Amino acid sequence: MIHSLFIINSSGDVFMEKHWKSVISRSVCDYFFDQQRRVGNGCPEDVPPIIPTPHHYLISVHRCSMFYVAVCMTEVPPLFVIEFLHRVVDTFEDYFGECTESIIKENNVVVYELLDEMLDNGFPLATESNILKELIKPPNILRTIANTVTGKSNVSSTLPSGQLSNVPWRRTGVKYTNNEAYFDVVEEVDAIIDRSGSTVFAEIQGYIDCCIKLSGMPDLTLSFVNPRLFDDICFHPCARFKRWESERILSFIPPDGNFRLMSYHIGSQSLVAIPIYVRHTISFGGSGGGRIDITVGPKQTVGRTVDSVILEIPMPKAVLSIGATATQGRVSFDPTTKVLLWDVGRIDPSRLPTLKGNIFLQPGSPAIESNPAINVQFTINQLAVSGLKVNRLDMYGEKYKPFKGVKYITKAGRFQIRM
Repeated sequence: MIHSLFIINSSGDVFMEKHWKSVISRSVCDYFFDQQRRVGNGCPEDVPPIIPTPHHYLISVHRCSMFYVAVCMTEVPPLFVIEFLHRVVDTFEDYFGECTESIIKENNVVVYELLDEMLDNGFPLATESNILKELIKPPNILRTIANTVTGKSNVSSTLPSGQLSNVPWRRTGVKYTNNEAYFDVVEEVDAIIDRSGSTVFAEIQGYIDCCIKLSGMPDLTLSFVNPRLFDDICFHPCARFKRWESERILSFIPPDGNFRLMSYHIGSQSLVAIPIYVRHTISFGGSGGGRIDITVGPKQTVGRTVDSVILEIPMPKAVLSIGATATQGRVSFDPTTKVLLWDVGRIDPSRLPTLKGNIFLQPGSPAIESNPAINVQFTINQLAVSGLKVNRLDMYGEKYKPFKGVKYITKAGRFQIRM
């Protein structure tokens, strides 16, 4: 299915390649570079993810300022290849802490070993983190020195125990002194608000990430108060899909360690309550300039602290510079991209941050009639914007008694169980 993989850095250089079947020349990436040049200085995500060529199909993803380009010689489901490429990057981040060009070059031996195990003759084989860590030990200083002296590699000589069971994503013989399970509910809101504050478009992309440290082979069931909120769901292979379809109960035998249990999408804008507001006045009138006045704050219904607030305002090309001061945070204006960036940070409801200043236009520039859009990013801990609530969490196993309920639950954020 996948013949080759090319990793391209931000400068447009192919610094690593891997072939599973026949060797494909790097010249095939010229089709990708042609599409990249057409995009120009735009967003890297604007490059088409699927590029057909006379003899190949190029399927790519952009992660960590790098392009991962898979080369296929026959028609394949493109989402299948895209998901595999994302899994490759997630594995690199799990092994090395972060995924950058320098780190990949420093650990190129481990990278090639991982790619050999993750793909067999062009088809995905082992993509679970805990299975891969049994096959290939994560790099550290002592293991690197020992391998250099002895000439050995990080590849294990024995097959992972989980590969021989009905639950290939979990290794056997797991033992912990303290049995714990952590669940993180993360929701990302993407919304468009008009000048009056009404919601034009809104959707939520959510994730449930887990950190499971349980002995034996536990069997968990997780239920929600309002499971009908979900419009689209993607499960980890451990989830029993038939039970979810019939009972709306998430039943699974979890992998050991960190993994993403499910991701979901909520597209009904009537359910999305935007927890932040922006009052703004931007004018380009006057003799050679204009005024800008922005106030940002949380809504009274939130009741939680709004962190990491960033406002990004793309200005018209006629704007020469901006002289503005903020009561909180840092303000910067890039004269090349014409983007005003205001890094607010945490908002104190008793003292709302404001930004005021002058806008200087180029002499003789035509009148600007439309106001720019304001892009707002923020983070709120321990809050589910969608209103998602966990009903109960039950656990069964050979060494566990039936466990009903959760010791600590919030509307979102982190909830945990302790046995």
